[in-house]
Amino acid sequence: MPVRKRILHLPVKAEYDQMKDGAKLFEYRLQTDYWRKRLEGRVYDEVHIKLGYPAANDRDRILVRPWRGFKSQNIEHKHFGPGEKAVYAIRVN
Repeated sequence: MPVRKRILHLPVKAEYDQMKDGAKLFEYRLQTDYWRKRLEGRVYDEVHIKLGYPAANDRDRILVRPWRGFKSQNIEHKHFGPGEKAVYAIRVN
Protein backbone atom coordinates (compact mmCIF):
# COMPACT_ATOMS: atom_id res chain seq x y z
CA MET A 1 0.00 0.00 0.00
CA PRO A 2 1.50 3.39 -1.00
CA VAL A 3 2.17 5.92 1.71
CA ARG A 4 -0.18 8.93 1.57
CA LYS A 5 1.49 12.31 1.63
CA ARG A 6 0.45 14.74 4.34
CA ILE A 7 -0.51 17.93 2.48
CA LEU A 8 -1.36 21.38 3.82
CA HIS A 9 -3.68 23.16 1.35
CA LEU A 10 -3.44 26.96 1.23
CA PRO A 11 -5.89 28.78 -1.04
CA VAL A 12 -4.61 32.27 -1.91
CA LYS A 13 -5.61 35.19 -4.12
CA ALA A 14 -3.35 37.78 -5.75
CA GLU A 15 -0.16 36.71 -3.92
CA TYR A 16 0.00 33.51 -5.98
CA ASP A 17 2.30 35.05 -8.62
CA GLN A 18 4.68 36.39 -5.95
CA MET A 19 4.97 32.90 -4.45
CA LYS A 20 5.41 31.34 -7.88
CA ASP A 21 8.29 33.75 -8.61
CA GLY A 22 9.85 33.17 -5.18
CA ALA A 23 9.41 36.79 -4.07
CA LYS A 24 7.04 35.98 -1.21
CA LEU A 25 8.58 33.74 1.44
CA PHE A 26 5.67 33.38 3.89
CA GLU A 27 1.91 33.04 3.73
CA TYR A 28 0.17 34.42 6.81
CA ARG A 29 -2.85 33.02 8.63
CA LEU A 30 -4.42 34.51 11.75
CA GLN A 31 -3.89 32.50 14.90
CA THR A 32 -7.40 31.09 15.23
CA ASP A 33 -8.59 27.70 16.48
CA TYR A 34 -9.05 26.65 12.85
CA TRP A 35 -5.36 27.20 11.97
CA ARG A 36 -4.06 26.13 15.38
CA LYS A 37 -5.58 22.66 14.83
CA ARG A 38 -3.99 22.43 11.38
CA LEU A 39 -0.52 23.66 12.29
CA GLU A 40 0.50 23.22 15.91
CA GLY A 41 1.99 19.78 16.58
CA ARG A 42 1.55 18.74 12.94
CA VAL A 43 4.08 17.89 10.26
CA TYR A 44 3.34 17.82 6.55
CA ASP A 45 5.20 16.50 3.54
CA GLU A 46 4.10 19.24 1.16
CA VAL A 47 2.30 22.57 0.96
CA HIS A 48 -0.08 23.01 -1.97
CA ILE A 49 -0.61 26.70 -2.69
CA LYS A 50 -3.73 27.13 -4.77
CA LEU A 51 -4.95 30.11 -6.73
CA GLY A 52 -8.55 30.07 -5.50
CA TYR A 53 -10.13 26.62 -5.49
CA PRO A 54 -8.96 24.91 -8.69
CA ALA A 55 -9.82 21.41 -9.83
CA ALA A 56 -7.33 18.79 -8.64
CA ASN A 57 -5.89 18.39 -12.16
CA ASP A 58 -5.49 22.15 -12.79
CA ARG A 59 -1.71 22.20 -12.26
CA ASP A 60 -1.38 25.76 -13.62
CA ARG A 61 -3.10 27.03 -10.46
CA ILE A 62 -1.40 24.77 -7.88
CA LEU A 63 2.15 25.26 -6.59
CA VAL A 64 3.67 22.31 -4.75
CA ARG A 65 6.34 23.17 -2.17
CA PRO A 66 8.08 21.07 0.47
CA TRP A 67 6.88 21.59 4.05
CA ARG A 68 9.36 23.88 5.80
CA GLY A 69 7.28 24.68 8.85
CA PHE A 70 5.91 27.87 10.30
CA LYS A 71 6.59 30.38 13.03
CA SER A 72 4.42 32.61 15.17
CA GLN A 73 4.71 36.33 14.57
CA ASN A 74 2.94 39.56 15.40
CA ILE A 75 2.46 41.71 12.31
CA GLU A 76 0.38 44.55 10.91
CA HIS A 77 -1.23 43.62 7.61
CA LYS A 78 -3.97 45.22 5.55
CA HIS A 79 -5.85 41.92 5.20
CA PHE A 80 -6.18 41.48 8.97
CA GLY A 81 -7.50 44.90 9.90
CA PRO A 82 -5.88 47.71 11.91
CA GLY A 83 -3.30 47.01 14.59
CA GLU A 84 -0.84 44.23 15.20
CA LYS A 85 -2.20 40.67 14.98
CA ALA A 86 -0.81 37.28 16.03
CA VAL A 87 -0.32 35.13 12.90
CA TYR A 88 1.22 31.90 11.72
CA ALA A 89 3.90 32.61 9.12
CA ILE A 90 3.94 29.51 6.90
CA ARG A 91 7.09 29.10 4.81
CA VAL A 92 6.21 28.85 1.11
CA ASN A 93 9.56 29.18 -0.70
